[in-house]
Amino acid sequence: MKIRLLSTALLAGLSFAQVANAQDFDDRWYLTGSAGFNIQDNDRGTRNAPFVGLGVGKFLAPNWSLDGELNYQNPNNDANPNLNWSQYGVSLDLRRHFLAEGRNWNPYLLMGLGYQRSEEEFDAFPSNNSPAQREDGNLAAKVGVGVQSALGERVAVRTELAYRADFDDTSVNAPSKDWFGDILASVGIVIPLGAAAAVAAVPAPVASACADLDDDGDGVNNCDDKCPGSQAGQTIGPDGCPVPVSIDLKGVNFDFDKATLRPDAVSILSEATEILKRYPELKVEVAGHTDLCGKDAYNQKLSERRASTVFDYLTSNGVDASRLVGPIGYGESRPLEPTEQTMPGCKSEKNRRTELNVQN
Repeated sequence: MKIRLLSTALLAGLSFAQVANAQDFDDRWYLTGSAGFNIQDNDRGTRNAPFVGLGVGKFLAPNWSLDGELNYQNPNNDANPNLNWSQYGVSLDLRRHFLAEGRNWNPYLLMGLGYQRSEEEFDAFPSNNSPAQREDGNLAAKVGVGVQSALGERVAVRTELAYRADFDDTSVNAPSKDWFGDILASVGIVIPLGAAAAVAAVPAPVASACADLDDDGDGVNNCDDKCPGSQAGQTIGPDGCPVPVSIDLKGVNFDFDKATLRPDAVSILSEATEILKRYPELKVEVAGHTDLCGKDAYNQKLSERRASTVFDYLTSNGVDASRLVGPIGYGESRPLEPTEQTMPGCKSEKNRRTELNVQN
């Protein structure tokens, strides 16, 4: 087999998968392996046979992935099983994944383009060189559908059905044909490489001389005090300015189908924690919400996990649990954007949130 040729084509195609922008999705490289059954075109004069595939790929966007794959199959010749007939190739496969929050399996569409090489022995009787052999390579194209299901964070399973057009126009068995159509049914695994990206830590504030000064006595040091003329008796926010006694966490949003805090959420929760410490009489409800995608029961559990994440953050940073009502999950029952179901991809970040609701 021309391994060097196949490897060069594979690496050249995968170079287009590099992206320069920061990603908000899992863009780790992954390995793929698959096994399946190749239903051969009848005109080939070969029997249906199993095939195997091995590849590497990555997600270019939340809904799009690109794989480079090597494949091999060795069907028997119908007329003479002793004659060898084998085929191998390389392809670039682009998949469009259809995601939905609250679902760990997602269907996809497949489009592929590649190179297939055939090695075919045939009876050259009455020649003394029988059996003779034909070796030829040609373009191949592929379309298909499949489902990818996550099995934890370290592996996923793909089930796939595809149609491959093999533009082989030098077949010995069917010399008048310009191309053949094969059906490929397979099951495979996807294994990410490396650890998932960790949530970046919030940098600690830089100490300075003004951090030890509070000229207006409002409890906010001069470094952070944007309103240095505060009056006694006013309710003061973390920036030193008068504010109503309320806490707005509508900015604490979550990634798609996640209940882990993002760096921007940690920054907002840090301010909310300081307010709660400054006003020990406040009592708040910790409420979690989801968007409108997925099943109600799953979204209910997801909202409870999001509320628990914020509850645990507050209590681990010095807020007494007796001042917190909850954590309570409201699922998808209180959307900020009720028309979300008409939006492609269900990507309303406003609905994937946790709020602190003042109770007194």
